[in-house]
Amino acid sequence: FTRWLAIYLAKEYNPNIRVNAIAPGFFITTQNRAIVSNEDGSYTARGQLIVDNTPMGRFGNPDELIGALMWLVSDGAKFVTGTVIPVDGGFSAFGGV
Repeated sequence: FTRWLAIYLAKEYNPNIRVNAIAPGFFITTQNRAIVSNEDGSYTARGQLIVDNTPMGRFGNPDELIGALMWLVSDGAKFVTGTVIPVDGGFSAFGGV
């Protein structure tokens, strides 16, 4: 959808419109805290599986999304459109090697 929307808006409305997305990996939030961590702060089996399959070996911190966001909205990315930037500690690149 990101790619399609980037092309559509640039062609139909204005070539200066940029459409990009951030694909966050696993972050501990209020919504998933009980699924991935125990009350003592250790990981559940599911949480440990996620960490074991994330090359950086941890969950992300919400503030780690800010750098990608700031780059995408800056002039440094003014020729970037139709892309999805993973911020996932390498999870999407890891094939269990």
